[in-house]
Amino acid sequence: MNEQQQQDALKTPTDLGKKARKEVAEGLNALLADTFTLYVKCKNFHWHVSGPHFRSHHLLLDEQAAAIYAMLDPIAERVRKLGGTTIRSIKHIAQLQRIQDNDKEYVDATAMLEELRADNQLLVKSMREVHEVCDEDHDIATASLLENWIDEAEERIWFLFESTRGV
Repeated sequence: MNEQQQQDALKTPTDLGKKARKEVAEGLNALLADTFTLYVKCKNFHWHVSGPHFRSHHLLLDEQAAAIYAMLDPIAERVRKLGGTTIRSIKHIAQLQRIQDNDKEYVDATAMLEELRADNQLLVKSMREVHEVCDEDHDIATASLLENWIDEAEERIWFLFESTRGV
């Protein structure tokens, strides 16, 4: 199968224009990379949290990781619905991610929560940027998904903020 046949095999029908499909898919793929990165970081912190509030932090991080994980498949499938292709490897994620990994051996629990709050804020900023592209390109379906995810991320930010208040 030549390259054109391979591309044709992955096309899907949509009434959105070529430019719109490309712009939205690119934004979603970067968002997908950031979402994977945030999920792994959240699980890393979940596994390594320590301290007097261990149980509440451990459970909070697990809940947040599950909510973040739930975004992954819908983001990738939306890219495919638009006729695009999505990330294929950890290397591809590393090329697209804007949220930074944390490979430190030890991170204080408060620092973990503060870092995740900042990362979620960056994720919200990125989602709003993709939403603007959706508005310009009249992609209502993707915009609708983003609106729900923005609300969920803002809730995560709130919980992380409240968990570090006065510490």
